[in-house]
Amino acid sequence: MPKIKTHRGAAKRFRKTATGKLRRGHTGASHMFTKKTTKRKRNLRKQTLVAKGFAKVLKQFLPS
Repeated sequence: MPKIKTHRGAAKRFRKTATGKLRRGHTGASHMFTKKTTKRKRNLRKQTLVAKGFAKVLKQFLPS
């Protein structure tokens, strides 16, 4: 049985936490900052957890 390959696109976007949950960055944090409030831009910098239902699918992409 061959090893399961990691989905490289997912590996660049998501990271596993110590407890096995998945972390992701926010969308909209790369350009057009003039129209966004300071508070909104600051919150976009932070990482957040992936929703439970979507995490189940993503864990197949990230076997390690």
